[in-house]
Amino acid sequence: MKRGKKYQEAAKKVDRNQLYSMQAAAQLVKDCAYAKFTETVELSVALTLKKGQTVRDTVVLPNQFLAQKKILVFAKGDKAQEALDAGATYVGDTELIEKVRSGWMDFDVAVATPDMMKDVGRLGPVLGRRGLMPNPKTHTVTFDIKGALAELNKGRVEFRADKTGVVHLAVGKVDMAADKIAENASVALAEIIKKKPVDAKGDYISSVALSSTMGPGVRVDSKVSE
Repeated sequence: MKRGKKYQEAAKKVDRNQLYSMQAAAQLVKDCAYAKFTETVELSVALTLKKGQTVRDTVVLPNQFLAQKKILVFAKGDKAQEALDAGATYVGDTELIEKVRSGWMDFDVAVATPDMMKDVGRLGPVLGRRGLMPNPKTHTVTFDIKGALAELNKGRVEFRADKTGVVHLAVGKVDMAADKIAENASVALAEIIKKKPVDAKGDYISSVALSSTMGPGVRVDSKVSE
């Protein structure tokens, strides 16, 4: 694919054969950003996974950079009140389920108490394809509504390996300090490493890179024992 002149100029700053420290990579990504909008910084981690293996979980990034999320909570009774007290944007049960089923999607993340999942499960065709279905693996099916909302508001994000075994995760914005971006990326990488499947063989981490929305990738030397 032919790249534009600005990309080519930015790419000249990156030594493709060098593995950079996370801090140096974060600074280089900032230096290479050239778009007129504030680009997002993404961590890409290529994993060596066997067929049938997957890596999926959540991580709380220490330095917030995302806009406040609109959180929907499927709950009733005391748990509905707990959700409201914890700052949920929308709270409800049957009526809210029907509203979502009819096509309303004005929220960023959905949380549900376990007793609601029998009914919420019917929203699979609607929420599943958008990656919004509550799931115990992402701590969005829980009776600890207060705790879940606190982590989501602090910056908890989901990560998962795609079909090619690569985890792509936004870890900052180019207008953040390089050390803040590096800290977020290092925390995310450490969490991904923790989720290594027990039956995974050989080198689990194949490669690590940081990049901005429009900029070139910068290879990172993870230097983390697996």
